[in-house]
Amino acid sequence: MATKVVRRHTNRPERSVYARPAGGPSKTVCTFWAAGRCTREFCRFLHADALPSSMNPQISKKSSLVWTNDGTATGKGNACNANQKSNAPQKINAPQESNAAQTQKSNAPQKINAPHESNAPQKSNRTLKNVCKFWVDGNCVKGDRCLYLHNWFRGEGFSILAKLQGHTKAVTGIALPERTNKLYSTSKDGTARVWDCHTGECGSVIDLGGEAGSLISEGPWVFAGVPNLVKVWNTETNSEFNLDGPVGQVHAMVVGNEMLFAGTQNGDICVWKGSTETNPPFYPAATLKGHTGAVVCLTVGRNRLYSGSVDHTIKVWDLYTLQGVLTLNGHSGAVMSLLCWDQFLLSCSLDDTIKVWAATEGGGLEVTYTHNEEQGVLDLAGMTDAESKPILLSSCNDNSVRIYELPSFTERGRLFAKQEVRTVEVGPGGLFFSGDATGLLSVWKWMDPPAVKVEESS
Repeated sequence: MATKVVRRHTNRPERSVYARPAGGPSKTVCTFWAAGRCTREFCRFLHADALPSSMNPQISKKSSLVWTNDGTATGKGNACNANQKSNAPQKINAPQESNAAQTQKSNAPQKINAPHESNAPQKSNRTLKNVCKFWVDGNCVKGDRCLYLHNWFRGEGFSILAKLQGHTKAVTGIALPERTNKLYSTSKDGTARVWDCHTGECGSVIDLGGEAGSLISEGPWVFAGVPNLVKVWNTETNSEFNLDGPVGQVHAMVVGNEMLFAGTQNGDICVWKGSTETNPPFYPAATLKGHTGAVVCLTVGRNRLYSGSVDHTIKVWDLYTLQGVLTLNGHSGAVMSLLCWDQFLLSCSLDDTIKVWAATEGGGLEVTYTHNEEQGVLDLAGMTDAESKPILLSSCNDNSVRIYELPSFTERGRLFAKQEVRTVEVGPGGLFFSGDATGLLSVWKWMDPPAVKVEESS
């Protein structure tokens, strides 16, 4: 029978992993060997992978939860209102690594450990940044010895409330119309789904006639962007109609100064104004031209419209005159999402950065801080946690969402998904949402901090 050889950086002669003291090999795998840190020449524990039949935990299929009006969870899902943002086109995932490679690699800084005093089995310290890809697929054989996370999130102060399954392709938009108990979502599968906020059940499926590129709501209005048009619903009157004019996919939409703006594949921004005297109650007002590539994100703030494009630029438009004011050239990749926070503009890009822009004395905008990520950044959303601290949600192209506290960019935690998270959205009462490329829509919530007990002095 062939023996397996372990090669270490040592001057000692190499020996078979089954070279053990008298009494035969142990059936327990050496946890230090599994972590690549065993220094014993004759270790009494096994230096080989354990049989997978005894340690192959599968992903537990937990039942969905119900999020209710009082903020408690009992058994399925919840939501109601959010900021409007754009959705990003699909990105390419990194190749799947082998199981052997994953056990050798860590994103956390590595220390050189002294020889261990005892080879007694110990649990791995799962404080690393990344989730185990094999656990995600339900076939990690490392169990407690795996050096990667076996959880869909890490961090404190928030938890997952529900997983809403129904879409068969990437989720491209999430919206919560006012004065309803409904949550809307769109997908590249060509449908919009309407979810009940109290039960988490999908009440209806709307055929959009094409892949959805974006979704927003404003008051009772819901707008879904599809190739060459925008579909509109009024949740109070149950009326619906189409807005023509866009050329190609509608990647982003936003409402500002009683106008609807839609960023399109050909680089134009179509503008409609609302009116009570026309039918439908929106009419074409202008077409903003200037970008040389698809417009994939829009936001409004301080009487300005900001647009980001795959042409690497951000353009600033006057919200009243609809004239171009500035062109910002700080990114070297497609600008995927924009967010106004306080007096700052935040932008993210496939160049692996989040940039913070501030006004200059001359009326321009300049980068005051650049936050570097390990992967391209797909989407941004802002909210406050249960203690009213400002929070930034940053979806990256490595199937995760970073949770940062502003303005320090201190990381508070991460969310993980099977594929990249295309859209993140926020709602009332500490709710936030993530939609990934598999079609899964996840509902999260910031939890109330524990009450501080005040002892009365006698």
